[in-house]
Amino acid sequence: MKLLSMIITLVALPVLVRAAAAPTVGDARAFMDRAEAELLKMTVMQNRAGWVEETYITDDTELLAASENERVIKRTTELIEEGKRFESLKLPADLRRKFLLLKLSLTMPAPKDANLREELTQVAASLDGAYGKGKYCPGGDKEKCFGIDDLDERLAKSRDPKEIAEMWAGWHKVGAPMRDRYARFVELSNQGARELGFADTGALWRSGYDETPEQYSAELERVWTEVAPLYQELHMYVRKKLIQKYGSVAERKDGMIPAHLLGNMWAQEWGNIYDVVAPPAAPPSYDIGEILQQRKTTAKQVVQYGEGFFRSLGLETLPDTFWERSMFTRPADRDVVCHASAWHIDLDRDVRLKVCLHDTTDDFVTVHHELGHIYYYLAYRKQPFLFRNGANDGFHEAIGDAIALSITPEYLKKIGLIETIPPPEADLPLLLRTAMDKIAFLPFGLMIDKWRWEVFSGQVKPTGYNKAWWQLREQYQGVAPPVDRTEADFDPGAKYHIPANTPYARYFMARIYQFQFYRAMCRAAGYMGPLNRCSVFGSKAAGDKLEAMLEMGQSKPWQEAMKAMTGEDRIDASAMVEYFQPLLTWLREQNKGEKAGWTVAADPTKAGR
Repeated sequence: MKLLSMIITLVALPVLVRAAAAPTVGDARAFMDRAEAELLKMTVMQNRAGWVEETYITDDTELLAASENERVIKRTTELIEEGKRFESLKLPADLRRKFLLLKLSLTMPAPKDANLREELTQVAASLDGAYGKGKYCPGGDKEKCFGIDDLDERLAKSRDPKEIAEMWAGWHKVGAPMRDRYARFVELSNQGARELGFADTGALWRSGYDETPEQYSAELERVWTEVAPLYQELHMYVRKKLIQKYGSVAERKDGMIPAHLLGNMWAQEWGNIYDVVAPPAAPPSYDIGEILQQRKTTAKQVVQYGEGFFRSLGLETLPDTFWERSMFTRPADRDVVCHASAWHIDLDRDVRLKVCLHDTTDDFVTVHHELGHIYYYLAYRKQPFLFRNGANDGFHEAIGDAIALSITPEYLKKIGLIETIPPPEADLPLLLRTAMDKIAFLPFGLMIDKWRWEVFSGQVKPTGYNKAWWQLREQYQGVAPPVDRTEADFDPGAKYHIPANTPYARYFMARIYQFQFYRAMCRAAGYMGPLNRCSVFGSKAAGDKLEAMLEMGQSKPWQEAMKAMTGEDRIDASAMVEYFQPLLTWLREQNKGEKAGWTVAADPTKAGR
């Protein structure tokens, strides 16, 4: 028996040696090919479940979406773990990049424990659903309730400070019930991130930019210092105009602006109150929203305007299924998530837009923005699965906005929305109107994830969520709540991207990138005049430059994609500063004698300081 055992061992030894042999590059590529094929199939089902959950909110659709999310997260986590056996290999650049992107692919990392992972996905789905079902019912009348899209429109048009404050406070109540669930979400997501080798979920997010998290954070602060003078001058001018309009309601000793008076539920963009701040001697201009309303433009026609712009650059016609399957208006018979979003359902040609459109200037611009995502999806759809994404998430947000910068008077005349082009002296008012969105947004775009990174790291505890939120809003935006806030409130939950777990620094980067892309396309089109007057509508040369970058997807570090498009290899605010330079000069003249800046207090939750 002993001899027989030795013989069996000797026979089996080569098999054991082969089994224990070090993995090869070929093994790594075969593993990755299988992983990408599997993840592609699962992601399509995840997208389908997510689409139904956001366009038909019920307890059942929330559970279905949570189940698909849990399945994808579980398998992705397993594949990341299995892929660790190839970490010691010297892999070709494309394959090495795929392993890195696989590891960074989860914006919601989950614990390996099945019960905890299921809990996380259900908490996430319930938070998203709670936002989508959120409503404000004035006076408690359940027959007259408003969703956020209706409130956005009402807030944009109302100039009654009491009514505005009531709408603001009413909507922000939707966040309070989310507080404990969000704290649990953070706890579970952080556990998943640590199991993947990251300090916390915020550290994982900041690792996705082809540089260290520390370098990434430093770059954001560097860019903010370059554009902060623009914001500070705009803040000073708008504050003065609001005080002239509303008197003591708008005036505060600390120099803050009450957040509800800026025409937007989160004071993130201020263009809706342009009529309050418009220069008194400005020549007559136009309001795209009024033009659309007068013409009884349908939601589909608004989207067709956007498609027409991209087609004028030589890009393809949108698939028939886009028009058949998209949601352009709020359905009358069910709850939906109205927050505008673009979807790449099958990661091929099934692209869709989900939005609740009204005839407003903002919605006209939003359509161009969202179609930027759609055309990015279509351009990189032939890349391998892990490269079917933007060069970084900021690129994805910037494409449509770069196009929207070409919504100039010349463009509007070409497509028949206006008959005459305003005179050159109308440039400053148009720049001011643009700055009320582009410049006003910058500090908000930065502080959202600064708050969230501090929450994920544990620097901010659940007992201080709201205080920390308003501290950052005061520090960066110089805005204050219109009514007292406490830790019984959870104001971050009233902003879609928090309950939806969507990283937000991408939007700050996109505000900078879009001017870089826009300037590069203007140069490709041969335009030589002032940057703010450029429209690339109809330029095939600009379209070729754009599409060449879009087709790269995430196959190369974003710095290479940026260089291919602009000749620059880092985020650079100089194009934005160039665009707004005439306005900056004018604002400094208007602000002479005004008190600059604002004072940040120890307790930012008190409205009447």
